[in-house]
Amino acid sequence: MKERKCILFDLDGTLSDPGEGIINSLIHALKHFGIEGDPAILRKFIGPPLTESFKEHFNFDDEQTAEAIRIYRKYFHDHGVLKNEIYPGIPELLQDLTKTGKTLAVATTKPEVYAHQVLEYFEIDRFFQKELVVGSYLDGRRTNKAELIATAIKRLGGEPQDKVMVGDRKFDIIGAKANGIDVIGVTYGYGERDEIEAHEPTAIAASVDELRELLLG
Repeated sequence: MKERKCILFDLDGTLSDPGEGIINSLIHALKHFGIEGDPAILRKFIGPPLTESFKEHFNFDDEQTAEAIRIYRKYFHDHGVLKNEIYPGIPELLQDLTKTGKTLAVATTKPEVYAHQVLEYFEIDRFFQKELVVGSYLDGRRTNKAELIATAIKRLGGEPQDKVMVGDRKFDIIGAKANGIDVIGVTYGYGERDEIEAHEPTAIAASVDELRELLLG
């Protein structure tokens, strides 16, 4: 794959595994509605906007969705945000990319305030200029992946052909294509390989080592 100057990363399922914190927070929120959350279903919440997921998987109306998100956010803020693990090899990859002169950005549907908190917790925030960490707002705005990627691209400047997006869900691929940039789909996160292949990314990496090979050669 052609070398790129600017690399945009998804966060959840790409740089780190947030499963424990997110799933426990969802279980807590669903208990309020008398629902016992199936972890296999709740895994599908990692990546897309919460609003879409509560409506798709539990048929919540707008009022129920808003209440579920409020309860989820409170629990996540207090107990879930740092129940998270960085994928082995990611800090070293980010360091080597920086050493070779790459500019790194994050485009995540996770609220921006939590994205900064996670990056700082894992001590990888030093690889990203603060303004190049683009996330959603806590009030539910800017959750569309194409919009998030577009914001990061604008802040990066330069040409689309200088950039590549890295993510683990179809939303990353769709969002990258909507902005005219290449995209690497990773299958070590929360997107199944069939999902990734169906949306035809520029390349696929099954591990952090394979991602390193694609980005650094």
